[in-house]
Amino acid sequence: MPREKGSTDRIIAGGAEGQFSVARARFHASLLKSVLFVKDGVATNADKDQALSVEIAGEIVKRIGQEVEGVRLAGQTSGHKFEDACAEFLKETFCKLGHLRPGNFEIKRISKRAGIQIAECDQYSHLISLAEVAAKNRELAAALGQIYLIAPDIVILRYPEPDQKINENEVLVDDKQVLLASLRKRNQPLPLLHASVSCKWTIRSDRSQNARSEALNLIRNRKGHLPHTVVVIAEPVPSRIASIALGTGDIDCVYHFALPELCDAVQYLKKPDSADMLETLVKGKRLKDIADLPLDLAV
Repeated sequence: MPREKGSTDRIIAGGAEGQFSVARARFHASLLKSVLFVKDGVATNADKDQALSVEIAGEIVKRIGQEVEGVRLAGQTSGHKFEDACAEFLKETFCKLGHLRPGNFEIKRISKRAGIQIAECDQYSHLISLAEVAAKNRELAAALGQIYLIAPDIVILRYPEPDQKINENEVLVDDKQVLLASLRKRNQPLPLLHASVSCKWTIRSDRSQNARSEALNLIRNRKGHLPHTVVVIAEPVPSRIASIALGTGDIDCVYHFALPELCDAVQYLKKPDSADMLETLVKGKRLKDIADLPLDLAV
């Protein structure tokens, strides 16, 4: 996607730098200190066996900060550190939007080992009973698979509100009606799953399918409203990004950890096919920058 020279400079509005721009810069700085290293000319989010991946990833690193020499981390370790950084970014940004999206929210970084699952949320609480039945019946377990074990990397929970809060400005609910609404704490105590965020340090065909399967399970197995379902990636190759970003119906949108820098890198390297793909994804509203994510989650 064509961009003017110097377009990666931070946007200044009214002489003051936006807090989201500051948070984005801090997010990148944390990655440079923890997971985004350059070793022997290859960035840690690049596929060392693909020249295009190495070239683009290297140019992105140059644009977000000084190259850092380090040791390439194991894939799982890189993924975990990327998830941690994304969670911190969301805590720093989404939590500032209470004036646009009121509510009692919590952002949680989910540990797969801890086994915290979507069944702890109101829309999916019925999956607990399903899991208990499946544990006693192997044939049923085989038929159902692992749908009740979905554990997103990051979740945003909204907790139900007490009547005192609901009736803060005027009496809206009473003892006669509104006895089934999930947002009313009197009716049920479980948090609502507001958003599911899947984080992918790199994209391979199997990983993109995992993200889609997780999203489809969230869609098919809910009782209640559908949570936001998004993917945050650091993959440098546009064609691989397209493998998860193209299409509709499962994932809301894909968010790149450094989209303007990626676009600039592709333009600088004179990769017309990659530039065309990025333009298609961005104009088609299938790919955005991570800085766009907090406001999109406030919808």
